[in-house]
Amino acid sequence: MDKIYVFGHKKPDTDSVTSAIAYSKLKNMLGVKCEPRVLGDINNETKYVLKHFKMELPKYLNDVKVQIKDLNYRKGCFIDAKESIYDAYRYMMSRFISSVPVSVNGYFNGVLSMKDITTDYINCSKKELVSTYNHTLNALGGEQLLKFTDIFSYNIVAPFKVSEAFLKDTVLDENTCLIVGDRLNIIETAINNNVGLIILTDNLELKNSLLDLAKKNRVNIIKTSKDYFEVIKLIGFANLISTVNYEKTIVCFKEEMNVDDALDAIRINHHNYYPIIDEENKCLGLLKVSDLDEKMPKKVILVDHNEESQSADGLNEADILEIIDHHKIGTIGTDRPINFRNMTVGSTNTIIYTLYKEHNAQIDKDIAGIMASGIISDTLLLKSPTTTPLDVKALNELSVIAGIDYETFGLKMFKNGSIFSGKTKEEIFFQDFKSFDIDDKKVGVSQVLTTDFDSFLNQKNEYINLIEEIAFDKNYNVLAMFVTDIIGECSYIFYNKSSQNIFNFCFDECYQGKKLDGFVSRKKQIIPLIMKALGHR
Repeated sequence: MDKIYVFGHKKPDTDSVTSAIAYSKLKNMLGVKCEPRVLGDINNETKYVLKHFKMELPKYLNDVKVQIKDLNYRKGCFIDAKESIYDAYRYMMSRFISSVPVSVNGYFNGVLSMKDITTDYINCSKKELVSTYNHTLNALGGEQLLKFTDIFSYNIVAPFKVSEAFLKDTVLDENTCLIVGDRLNIIETAINNNVGLIILTDNLELKNSLLDLAKKNRVNIIKTSKDYFEVIKLIGFANLISTVNYEKTIVCFKEEMNVDDALDAIRINHHNYYPIIDEENKCLGLLKVSDLDEKMPKKVILVDHNEESQSADGLNEADILEIIDHHKIGTIGTDRPINFRNMTVGSTNTIIYTLYKEHNAQIDKDIAGIMASGIISDTLLLKSPTTTPLDVKALNELSVIAGIDYETFGLKMFKNGSIFSGKTKEEIFFQDFKSFDIDDKKVGVSQVLTTDFDSFLNQKNEYINLIEEIAFDKNYNVLAMFVTDIIGECSYIFYNKSSQNIFNFCFDECYQGKKLDGFVSRKKQIIPLIMKALGHR
């Protein structure tokens, strides 16, 4: 079964990360291979939770666009330069391809095509045999008579003249490959001269005396049923691929390359075949352009979001199997029915808890701990107006399994999460940021949880300037930052100047840094007001 990626939204928070881990665990228990992923850097709060419960941080997922590795390309389709031209020809014919990547010690070295082989054959430029005994044997369909040398480089000679003239004009020595038929005087002379290789045509039988002499002189001999002229035509195919002038510089693709980018490259280069290599330039296989017709989209499960703008890039190319969320219905659509669990609870982990119960699945101590942490985070220790009785029930039960006092642990969580040392103001702003498309308006809302609001108040103007810059650069109609005081159960608002009327409508004569008593939930308290204000206008 294909691997399924489970992930939350961009700018991952504790609820999205832990729900992805917990649900992946459940799916694997049910026999479905899943892996949790994150779409961005995790915050300090989440780091604290994962470290406390000794959980690994999920791997980063850049996007879910279809990549080369998601195609049925010809994996393992390449040939070593030490193989023969004959082997390369047969290899291509058996796989119905006209080009094949060539490797040297596993590393990509170029592409050999049928055209290259044909050109090499027609030119008839080679008068040397650079090969191995076995390659030569295979190319000629021969029989081994005597073998003393495996790898060799010989000058090819063949007697077209009468024997006397040939022997007079031709050098026969240890560097010679002799192709010969029933011309025993030439064969005997060659053996006496210790030639490197003798190829006997027409199934010629040698006398034992000559074989014994050849054995004594360590002369390699191959016998073939092919006639003299066939052998002369075929001998060149026994040469190593490395002797052919094949293309060394050609466009290659890596497995991680997006298919869309590959298509752009194909439109420019107009090749039918593209080698696939890894980061170390090692051969992985061969892509035929027609392979692009059979894409295998990544299979994904979304947790804690159902807005396309909050999800992984390339989501439109992915196969969405499930969505588990506790937010309003967003913009994500599918071309077929899927499992969509959307509940009015304070945390996605509460839904995951429900799913464990429905499947009568045991919740391990560490999984219970991170699930409890997700509920604590999203409900602000059950103080958020999004909190439901089911959240309370889930948190109480999970805390018992995890062996924690959720109030004490929750305060430690929030304290660690509100440590912003080493972070830029922009990093803090985008740490927990949600983007929405409301009618024709682009809306962005950041929420920062803290136990020390005074530090933000001292930098009020800097944050206001930052919000203005981001709104302008990224074309936000409404952009706001809510700094939520967890202990005081209130929030302070900062926003872009052009949305003044929106927030006047929401909060009565609003101003920068206004304290909003009782406002702690972006989802249930803030976003609905903004939506109403935009509709009101």
